[in-house]
Amino acid sequence: MSAAEQRSALVAGAIAAGANKKTVDAAVAGAGGALVVHPPETVSNTRVGADDILDAAKGTEALIIEADDGLVRLEPVRVGEKTSVVEAFVTDEELGAGTARDWWILLGIMLGLVLGSVIVVDRLARGAVASVRNLVHAAMAVGGGDLGVRIQPSGPRELAEAGYAFNRMADRLVTSRTSERELVADLSHRLRTPLTVLRLDAEALDPDDTHIGEFSAAELDRRRGIRRIRQAIVTLEGEVDQLINTTRQAVAAQVAAPEEGLCDASEVVRDRMVFWSALAGDQDRQYRVVGAHLRIPVPVARAELAAALDAVLGNVFRYTPQGTAFEVGISRRDGWVAVRVDDAGPGIDDPEKALRRGESDQGSTGLGLDIARRAAQATGGSVSLDRAAMGGASVVMLLADAEAAPKQVNRFGLVGRLARERDPVKRKWPHQRTEDG
Repeated sequence: MSAAEQRSALVAGAIAAGANKKTVDAAVAGAGGALVVHPPETVSNTRVGADDILDAAKGTEALIIEADDGLVRLEPVRVGEKTSVVEAFVTDEELGAGTARDWWILLGIMLGLVLGSVIVVDRLARGAVASVRNLVHAAMAVGGGDLGVRIQPSGPRELAEAGYAFNRMADRLVTSRTSERELVADLSHRLRTPLTVLRLDAEALDPDDTHIGEFSAAELDRRRGIRRIRQAIVTLEGEVDQLINTTRQAVAAQVAAPEEGLCDASEVVRDRMVFWSALAGDQDRQYRVVGAHLRIPVPVARAELAAALDAVLGNVFRYTPQGTAFEVGISRRDGWVAVRVDDAGPGIDDPEKALRRGESDQGSTGLGLDIARRAAQATGGSVSLDRAAMGGASVVMLLADAEAAPKQVNRFGLVGRLARERDPVKRKWPHQRTEDG
């Protein structure tokens, strides 16, 4: 049909230019094809009806009319007040020429589009399936107790948002469980104070020996009751110690991002002394805190250092009579920090044996020095026992200074033996002090 338009345009151009009949005939011959020019108000040798020619002359647009074995294109050409019509015939063969090629081209384009769509959809589906699979595996791992699992959000926007939401959920689970564990550990630490009071009160009761001497039935029952009370207190203390240790281990094992492991030793000393001061007041124990007014960072978790200090202070209340004074001191020197707990009790006859007692296999912590030892050794330090200037035991936890390079140094130089530099006879014991002076 485009070829017919071109041929008609050539002849229509000659007519519009005012060419004579001879020139128009030459244009028709030069255009080739079946072209007929109908002068104004004249119809001759046409493949369509006269009415179709007249209708075309009245309009301004070309008409396409079906005819036998093809299509007829009627194009009006107006010159002045008169209109001629150029008739062009296109056979069915001409209309079908090149159609098969066009169909093959269209089919190829269609197949290419389908193939490209399949590849794109497959890529998208694979990414989505992989994202869903990773999310499912991570959820199953968290359900199995592994709270450290995280995923890299990927895939479509909705799946990526689900991945971010999963990571936030896992972080909140870790925070929630850690808070619960720390609360249990803190409550367990608080139980130590009333347990210590119960133990001291139980030790103040009459003897519970029923093998030596003759006793009445009532006396035997009373002594057996005292024995049961003491045994229950010992068992409960062991359970509390085990609960504290188990809880701390669980927190360390389940937290995805471990605790930073850095704390202010002075702040820990001040905080724990606020805790122990109530019991000290109840038992009429005079005490003082030395050197805890300055910030002294150590590379150990705050909970670890607090547990170690509680264990050592618990021994003071547990193994010295009521009214026995004690002192907590902290100092730093040559890359080390010394946390010292002295008391005015009877002391320890065999320090080496007391240190070994912490290795008991009975499920308890003995003197509690194993807790202090682990905290100190974690920083490369140690725990030592000696005779205090106050007359009792002196327990020194040697910790690395977080702000200095560690160096080997004598413990006596570290603590400065602050107590020995003062006259123990002339020492004044305020009820509570937070620094020297």
